[in-house]
Amino acid sequence: MLTITELTAGYGPITALRGVTLTAEQGRITAVLGANGAGKTTLLRTISGLHRSTSGSVTLDGSTVTRVPAEKMPALGMSHVPEGRGVITELTVEENLRLGGLARGRVKADDLNRIYSLFPPLDERRHVAAATLSGGERQMLVIGRALMARPTLLLLDEPSLGLAPRIVTQIFELLKGLVDNEGLTVLLVEQNARSALSVADHGIVLNLGQVVADDSAATLAADDQLRHAYLGF
Repeated sequence: MLTITELTAGYGPITALRGVTLTAEQGRITAVLGANGAGKTTLLRTISGLHRSTSGSVTLDGSTVTRVPAEKMPALGMSHVPEGRGVITELTVEENLRLGGLARGRVKADDLNRIYSLFPPLDERRHVAAATLSGGERQMLVIGRALMARPTLLLLDEPSLGLAPRIVTQIFELLKGLVDNEGLTVLLVEQNARSALSVADHGIVLNLGQVVADDSAATLAADDQLRHAYLGF
């Protein structure tokens, strides 16, 4: 599904990723973990084309997409939900969702109804401005907007940030359902390592831009030394 090979990227003189190699297998959740500054967000931005790598390669479904512009990624099956719940506040919930479906051409009612079935609170507020939504509803909206493109690979950056535990649980359960029932592949960046490993199949731990652990989620969660050194729990 997604293969990253010796990916290096940075900002001016600062190297944020140092030869990162990983694989996200189809129909599984792969969690990318690590402390602030480990390179997690840069990794997702580089994969999705928002940031240019200096070396290495990104392969999606057997095709090299290393230099593909970010705006063309959804048409290739990749959707990226950046950190920060960036809705367009002046537009309604439904207008925000429709923007997410433009990569597939004409937006169909079935696509909208699918998102409303996944996120009932959005259905109730489909005609109100996104500015009026709570933090949890905004996170549902940005994920729903990304899913409107019907991606095969979803990149998620810190979806739990600033949300109540109950909402985090709902969102993670939804992701698990999409993976199990529809074969979606998820690359999940999370500061909350405990929650991420509880839902993930596999985990990657970054430290200062390098991979320091790559194993099943269960194995990483059970490694006391690793957890204390890099994961904070």
